[in-house]
Amino acid sequence: MKMNGITVQGAMAVSALSSLALAALTRGRPRILATAAGFLTVASFLITRFGNVPINGLIKQWAATAAPADHAGILRRWELFNDARTLAAAVAFALLTVLALRETTPSPTADKPQEPA
Repeated sequence: MKMNGITVQGAMAVSALSSLALAALTRGRPRILATAAGFLTVASFLITRFGNVPINGLIKQWAATAAPADHAGILRRWELFNDARTLAAAVAFALLTVLALRETTPSPTADKPQEPA
């Protein structure tokens, strides 16, 4: 489990930094899309770190003791955080996919030879 945390945190950091670097290197709509993707990735990390991870710690304690009376509410909160971080990550991925496809699609005039001036 410790290895999973390191791997996920590293992947999130690379994703956020690469999105924000792309935003710094582009202009116009691509910059907006890349910036939004970077911030959504950071949001996903923060939701995980301050929402899911503390609840995971509580759940680990339940294995050694007993689940509290309000465990269903705690699990619903964990699911809410999980849904929020999943949505943020999925939208970030979709934005970067749209950006990549728009930037690599050749324009209709790219194949036409240029007329001499």
